[in-house]
Amino acid sequence: MLLKSIILEIYNHQKQSVVPKKGMIEREILHKIKLNTDLVIIISGIRRCGKSILLQQIIADKLPDSSYYNFEDHKNINFETEDFSKLKSIFQENSVNNNFIFDEIQNVKGWENFIRTEQDLGNKIIITGSNASLLSKELGTKLTGRHISYELFPFSYSEFLNFKSLQAYKISFTEYLEKGGMPIYLQNENEEVLQQMFSDIVIRDIVVRYGLRNSKIIKELGLYLISNTGKQMSYSNLRRTFNIGSTNSVVQYISFFEDSYLLFTISKFSYSLKKQSVNPKKIYSVDTGLSSGNSLSFSKDKGRMLENAVFLSLRRKYKNIYYFQEKRECDFIVKHKNSIIKAIQVCYELNDDNFERETKGLLEALHFFNLEKGFIITLNQKDEISSENKKIELIPAWEWCCYNHEE
Repeated sequence: MLLKSIILEIYNHQKQSVVPKKGMIEREILHKIKLNTDLVIIISGIRRCGKSILLQQIIADKLPDSSYYNFEDHKNINFETEDFSKLKSIFQENSVNNNFIFDEIQNVKGWENFIRTEQDLGNKIIITGSNASLLSKELGTKLTGRHISYELFPFSYSEFLNFKSLQAYKISFTEYLEKGGMPIYLQNENEEVLQQMFSDIVIRDIVVRYGLRNSKIIKELGLYLISNTGKQMSYSNLRRTFNIGSTNSVVQYISFFEDSYLLFTISKFSYSLKKQSVNPKKIYSVDTGLSSGNSLSFSKDKGRMLENAVFLSLRRKYKNIYYFQEKRECDFIVKHKNSIIKAIQVCYELNDDNFERETKGLLEALHFFNLEKGFIITLNQKDEISSENKKIELIPAWEWCCYNHEE
């Protein structure tokens, strides 16, 4: 429990953090968030990806004089459910409207009951959080059908260009691959920031939050996964590699990484959900810069960096992404509204040595899904190929990632 005077002190201190600062890069998601709704708005994403800056932009642009409170502040460690009434009283005493914005509210047990009550009273509510599972669990019980969710990622390539005042081309895209899009890192490009960020996510968002004891193994597993993006992973092989007690434990640990937005898994496409669940997964990092800053091996593999960047560009727009593998492999299959709409191969440079492998894998997927056209994303090649009555378009990654969100 906290005294009202302490909560007021925290509230007044935090007011300064939502004052818009000069030179902020407007996030692409800003104008996609539908504020004209009675639903609770949820914005989730990895720690330090810019959620607080996005809130500043929302408040400045569309919801001036909103009441804001961040539960990540260490002074809130003893904040309990009963304290919400004191916080609401402070809001009402210091604001002219009933727009309530909460950062990391999932840190307070029972928060969903308070939010449900305030929504019933007609108050506009925005919540941000860095743990998808904790948010969705409570939302599913108390706020089913009462919320709309958005995901915030590190800077896209377009946002990176705006931040760096650069033009879209292979040179700037290569820089984006190496540095990634974490705003806090791009401010000074100190790799220790990325290393500390990874450590904070593992310790605070996973080990402490879930009461795990083997923090060393969890950290080693996380480093291994974000260093080997794009490779197929077997849970049983990971169990043996890290000497983890059971395959179920490996599955659980990886789900914790996913919930914290550190990484994503995609399944091999199959019309059988059972086969999807048992086939090897492919894993992708939330940010190529975060992976490079914590792994020397990843930073040297330009092909996998490119594949990871293409995945992230897709993931910003679509949630149902798979890889395809029958006789050959195709990197990405995109499902949207119950239909397969895209087949994409990623290759740093298409040449005589890999031409057959890359095109045949894509063509097999095009025939399997009865698609007329597929794409090969390379660093800087632009061309069109006709083969087996199918069209293949080669697109430079810098061009495709810059305009993919506009399709």
